[in-house]
Amino acid sequence: MTTGCTSLSNGVWVGMMNVFIIQLVRKFNIEEGNYVENQASYESVSNGSSQGSVGTESIDASHKQSSAEPVTLKDFYRLVKPGIIYSNLMTAFAGYWVAARWDVSWTHLIMTMLGTALVMAGGTVLNNYLDREMDAKMERTQNRALPSGRLSANVVLWYGIILGTIGLGVLYFGANSPLATLIGLLGLFLYVWLYTAWFKRTSVWSTFVGAFSGATPPVIGYCAVSGTVDLGAILIFAFLFLWQPPHFWALGIRRMEEYRAAGFPLLPVVKGSFVTKISMVRYVVLLVPVTVMLTAYGYVGYLFLIGSTILGLIWMFMSVKGFKATGEAEVVWAKRMFLFSIMYLTLLSILMVVDTVKIS
Repeated sequence: MTTGCTSLSNGVWVGMMNVFIIQLVRKFNIEEGNYVENQASYESVSNGSSQGSVGTESIDASHKQSSAEPVTLKDFYRLVKPGIIYSNLMTAFAGYWVAARWDVSWTHLIMTMLGTALVMAGGTVLNNYLDREMDAKMERTQNRALPSGRLSANVVLWYGIILGTIGLGVLYFGANSPLATLIGLLGLFLYVWLYTAWFKRTSVWSTFVGAFSGATPPVIGYCAVSGTVDLGAILIFAFLFLWQPPHFWALGIRRMEEYRAAGFPLLPVVKGSFVTKISMVRYVVLLVPVTVMLTAYGYVGYLFLIGSTILGLIWMFMSVKGFKATGEAEVVWAKRMFLFSIMYLTLLSILMVVDTVKIS
């Protein structure tokens, strides 16, 4: 019976989101030839131009072609940055599981994960909205639906607001957790306003601020069960907070010139790769005692301790090796660091769940 109710609940939510997207498309008349807002500002971005605004003659032909394509549901799906959602849901699930200690209410778990996913989706969509002009200047992002002109800014803005609002509602009413809702709202505010709208454009501290918001999903999961911010919530927050800067700076070193051209004052752009590597080592080193404390205070067992220590030492070794890398070798090193950071988080999230200490 529980499985049937769960399937029905999931079907209802999927149906609601499909209907919402279709109605949104109809409301704003998104169809071929009637979807561009501020198109001139997007077309003024020359591909590879150092001036950033030179007129429509210099626009890359493929960019023009992509903006002429009609919008699809896949564009709405990509706006939420599904890779970010999935990885953060993984950590939210781990946080929930550690707090529940295997004594899980599946309905409550589903509502918590759904609410968390929608709040994060709202944040990433609003991030796309605020970054639309900068995204148009970067090769990695210029073909996204908004900077390429397939979607209008108004549609994306309301899409993000509605997703975030629904997510907060699900956390409050579905998961019945005012604390998780408050943390979700705080994470949304930090990510959209402080990080995207302010620090990302003005300061090398943007990654530090972004790490605060990025560390909230597992705390939402944890506090939805615990109902309080205790030592477990703090340690899980610290784990995700410390993981993010070396993860993101690896990408920053790899694509440094793109970030420089787009005007992002990222640490590698402002201070150079050597200073960035020093900072990366610091964060990776600090991760080890945090993971040890999760075992020392009885939240997870020795399997997690062994796994986290081994992976932490490997990451430290890789970080230190980066000081010898220059030129193309540095780009290769940064890519390996980025990929290893993803593997590190994935494996430790799995170990955290598998080795959670049960209620005695």
